[in-house]
Amino acid sequence: MRSFDELVSEAASADVSGWGFSWLDGRATEERPPWRFVRLLAERLGRAECALDIDTGGGELISEIPLLPRQLTVTESWAPNAQWARERLADRGVRVVETEQGAPLPFADASFDLVTARHPVTPPWAEIRRVLRPGGRYFAQHVGPASAFELIEFLLGPLPENRTGRDPEREVAAATAAGLEVEDLRTARCRLEFFDVGAIVWILRKCVWWVPDFTTAGYESALRELDARMRGGQPFVAHSTRHLVDARRP
Repeated sequence: MRSFDELVSEAASADVSGWGFSWLDGRATEERPPWRFVRLLAERLGRAECALDIDTGGGELISEIPLLPRQLTVTESWAPNAQWARERLADRGVRVVETEQGAPLPFADASFDLVTARHPVTPPWAEIRRVLRPGGRYFAQHVGPASAFELIEFLLGPLPENRTGRDPEREVAAATAAGLEVEDLRTARCRLEFFDVGAIVWILRKCVWWVPDFTTAGYESALRELDARMRGGQPFVAHSTRHLVDARRP
């Protein structure tokens, strides 16, 4: 294995744009939820007439779907991601709309028969219901509570008050209060393994909300401790949490 400084320097300068994770190939692994979201999403989009995908990132997921609806709109609030989505999806006729987090969705009432999302920032339940047609569906995979907290708390210390965020039952209650009927909710806890310190530096640069003040200099001591552990043949193990939500506007 290369030196600590070489691994950290490489990861600190590597590209973290967009929403792909191929840089981690061979350096980290993540178990996937058992429901195979991409396959299920492809089935739903293949049957839809007019659909909306929210918080689409750089369009990476939508670009994998073989058959898209006749009308598909995607939203993204981070300008660089929105531009990458435009470039990636232009040839497939997908409309990309740049939005502002927390603002109303810029679409008329009852515009879509399907709204989808993979890992939305904060599901805008009232807005989702508003833009769905009667009988329309919301189908999404959300990040669950305390996802990757083994790594986050290793660096930041215990965060008990943060462990209850993104609770699936609370999200069901919020969706119900907004007028949606949640017909299916599934949860999963999936194993993450990191094999070198560069993988950890890269993921913390990618997922900036995990450790908001992260810098390699500011966390050098903890990174060196992780590096020593992994050089001894012990990967750093964390767990991501996910839940699948299938809801309907009556």
